[in-house]
Amino acid sequence: MNVSEMISYWGYPSETYEVVTEDGYILQLNQIPHGKSETNNLAQKPVMFLQHGLLQTASAWILNLPNNSLGFLLADAGYDVWMGNSRGNTWSRKHVYLHTDSKKFWAFTFDELIKYDLPASVDFVVKKTGQNQIYYVVFSQGTIMGFGGFSTNPQLAEKIKIYFALAPVTTVKYMTSVFRVLGYISPLKFKILFGEKEFLPKAFVSKIIAQNVCNQELLDEVCNNLFSLITGYNPKNLNELDIYITQNIGGTSVLNMIHYRQSIRTGKFQAYDWGSIFQNILHYNQPIPPLYHVENMMVPTAMWSGGRDNLANPIDVKNLVPKISNLIYDKKIPHYSHIDFLSGLDAYT
Repeated sequence: MNVSEMISYWGYPSETYEVVTEDGYILQLNQIPHGKSETNNLAQKPVMFLQHGLLQTASAWILNLPNNSLGFLLADAGYDVWMGNSRGNTWSRKHVYLHTDSKKFWAFTFDELIKYDLPASVDFVVKKTGQNQIYYVVFSQGTIMGFGGFSTNPQLAEKIKIYFALAPVTTVKYMTSVFRVLGYISPLKFKILFGEKEFLPKAFVSKIIAQNVCNQELLDEVCNNLFSLITGYNPKNLNELDIYITQNIGGTSVLNMIHYRQSIRTGKFQAYDWGSIFQNILHYNQPIPPLYHVENMMVPTAMWSGGRDNLANPIDVKNLVPKISNLIYDKKIPHYSHIDFLSGLDAYT
């Protein structure tokens, strides 16, 4: 099922829109305008905009049962729920003139998600709903987009009423996930291994790993443990892992993964390093990629982090906290891994 079909399957209203970014990418937005039991959709509702994490799609917010999926919970609570899809994922693979077979289509990192995807999506929702401010609810890479976008784009920041950050990420210096191995692979070797377009195509991940391996009863526990090496150990809080993998692996660019590799090595929240002083000057008018200064962000921010999170490591989160100028809430959940904020069986609580 696509995102809209999943929403409709559970009896909720569903709308799908497309928005074009300034650099020509066509992104899909999914809307749940109201709850299942509500029939009157005329009254204006407060808007919740949900943005997924790395390698995910908008389906991340509706993968569990309706009584345990944030997208459905918010709709039933009286919110107008919108869910974004970052460029390059399963539902945002269109461009005004580029084709997905082109290397140019995949020539993006999270810098472009910050600079283009987030403003285009937020502006569309603000105009469509007629509201001056919306709530921004995000997970993992979505928090990178938020901290980067709201600290560099004051006009964008003014449109956010409260910023809710789940498993917040800016630096990954202390990451303990198996993804840390990326930091030891040079950009050249990375491209030799994975190419220069999409990183881990969905067809490979969903058909081979999820459907042919992780849904086998004998291998289910093995898959759970391997998954824990990426996100953190809390396997009893997961439901059907093969469903999460099949629906949630939405794709990104190899270049974006190389940007994360850079973050692991430098420990900095910084724009992409193009590999030479000349290239950096061409892109940034300076020899070194600029830093993202979180302290410049004034949006009221509420934050939740996990004690067993291998990706948003508690030390990295601890170092982030004093940089947030308007932190209104900070909750640490000791037993939570990275993915628990989306898919945990006790996520409702």
